[in-house]
Amino acid sequence: MTEGNVSLKELTLRGTLLGALITLVFTASNVYLGLKVGLTFASSIPAAVISMAVLRAFKGANILENNIVQTQASAAGTLSAIIFMLPALLMMGYWSGFPLMQTALVCACGGILGVVFTVPLRRALIVNSDLPYPEGVAAAEILRVGHEDQDSARGKGQGLREIMLGGAMAGAFSLLAGGFRLAADSASYWLTAGRAVFQIPMGFSFALVGAGYLVGITAGIAMLLGAALAWWVAVPWLTSLSAAPAGVSVASYASTVWASEVRLIGAGMIACAAVWTLITLIKPMAEGMRISFRAIRGGPDTGARARTDVDLGPRALLGTTLLVVALLVATFHSFVGDSGLPAGQAWALVVVATALAVVMGFLVAAACGYMAGLVGSSASPISGIAVISILVVSVALIGLGQTQGLLDDPRLVRFLTALAIFCSSVVVAVAAISNDNLQDLKTGWLVHATPWKQQAALMIGCVVGAVTIPPVLELLYNAYGFIGSLPRADMDAAQALAAPQATLMITIAQGLFAHTLDWSYILIGVGGGIVAIILDVLLVRYTRLRLPPLAVAMGMYLPPSIITALCVGAVISWLAERRIRREAADAHIDPEARLKQAERRGTLLASGLIVGESLMGVVLALLIVASVGAGGSEAPLALAGPGFETAAKLIGLAGFVAMCVVFLRRVLAAARHA
Repeated sequence: MTEGNVSLKELTLRGTLLGALITLVFTASNVYLGLKVGLTFASSIPAAVISMAVLRAFKGANILENNIVQTQASAAGTLSAIIFMLPALLMMGYWSGFPLMQTALVCACGGILGVVFTVPLRRALIVNSDLPYPEGVAAAEILRVGHEDQDSARGKGQGLREIMLGGAMAGAFSLLAGGFRLAADSASYWLTAGRAVFQIPMGFSFALVGAGYLVGITAGIAMLLGAALAWWVAVPWLTSLSAAPAGVSVASYASTVWASEVRLIGAGMIACAAVWTLITLIKPMAEGMRISFRAIRGGPDTGARARTDVDLGPRALLGTTLLVVALLVATFHSFVGDSGLPAGQAWALVVVATALAVVMGFLVAAACGYMAGLVGSSASPISGIAVISILVVSVALIGLGQTQGLLDDPRLVRFLTALAIFCSSVVVAVAAISNDNLQDLKTGWLVHATPWKQQAALMIGCVVGAVTIPPVLELLYNAYGFIGSLPRADMDAAQALAAPQATLMITIAQGLFAHTLDWSYILIGVGGGIVAIILDVLLVRYTRLRLPPLAVAMGMYLPPSIITALCVGAVISWLAERRIRREAADAHIDPEARLKQAERRGTLLASGLIVGESLMGVVLALLIVASVGAGGSEAPLALAGPGFETAAKLIGLAGFVAMCVVFLRRVLAAARHA
């Protein structure tokens, strides 16, 4: 089952149908949550758990078939990132609904390109890399434990106990916080020095602690440094320049400054670090492509290649790319056709938009795959990639508009702004699926799956998700509307979905076309990225330390509650290793056996934490959608109101600390019993 060219049942009809069904449900839930609060949940691990439970009832089900199901269904958690862009077209008044074909084709084409562009990266970023891929590792552990042979009953029982313990702790806390509202999922302490505002944040996400444990201390410290630069340097400096508006709290004012200004610095750093990452990956990418082309020509090692080392072939990738590009041309032509421009100008815009989508998608694919390997898909800053893409695409269209004399007509300026958002939607879809494909391929590599079958399954998932997204968006828009865009005059604006990322995209795009966007923050971020790159190069050359530039950039860009929870998990991993090595040295024994046993239990517990919170997130999302759809509350299980906030923070902190103590003690106990 694990090696060679043995033919195993992987890509089956029943698995494909199950994966499609899970994709439908999870896509709908993710689209709603993303529009409501700007967050989505990763669907790989919940899909793996559901798949195991369902396929266990069928004869002949195996770990590889379950892996294909979770690969296909994972598209639901990532392709739904398209909501960061497309709702902006309604919010700016350009669309009055979501055209089925245009919306579905943007999602499907971007998603499939995300798969194609990351196939050559598999060897470089997975087989020949030590990137942690926390969610990929967690999904592999779930699949392994669920399918261990009967001969390993004892080990299977231990593994299941660890996963179930982690899942129970995370699920219970998630229900307490997100369902009953009796515990907070984060807390902050605010300090002021004159006008300057500082924040000491803390996130209580159990799943992020699990992800941080898998990420490790190097990336954790780098991200913490980025968060410190944001909240102890940038925000205090910017808030010191002017007083908070009357009636606005210090916390709200500082949060607004971070969201509207400091995140642009973070986006600039991400852009700079992403370019550097792409440069460092050119050689391994070229090697991967060379191996693939040698295989298709029937090189000397073709026959010796194992099943577990076979990607989609160059002919399939080239044919798929050409088909997708043709579909993109047709989609952009349909979009541009509404502008009423002469045929020559219209086709020029179609060609430029297609080229921008494909080239930008190719460039961000490698960076996003690297980011997913560094911190996982859930914490990867796709919205930062969206900011970068809207900047680049808008600038390119502005340049073309000036040469064509299109910027003198306000109607055409509005159209070009909408085209920039529409084109950037493809890039965001590429980025999201690039994250997901490499995470899934890491899982497949650990369970000895066939890469090309996973890549084909994810393309199927992209198509299913793409068909699901337009009607779900249409349904939610007609039910609630978006802030600034209500389908009916008598609707309650207070119930409108916020779509926070789409609001930011409108602000940036319109600011660029109106020449009112302040580039200084982005350029500061680029400068900071260059400094981080130089520091990392020097540390690698003269010490054993590292400072991954992308991790620092993500620390500035992501919400601090995410960063601190990730860092806590990384610190637990570091403390456990130090303690185990010290105890082994005191006992004059080799620590490697103890470290291996501790790593096994820690990985299982971390996987359980991710599983528990993810599954509860799905359940709560479905309950919220059902409640609001029936005219009920957005918090149908809530037992506490606003007056319970302080107590909820204390309960959240107590639960979080207790979980961390249990986590560390169980990891250390595993080492002592090795």
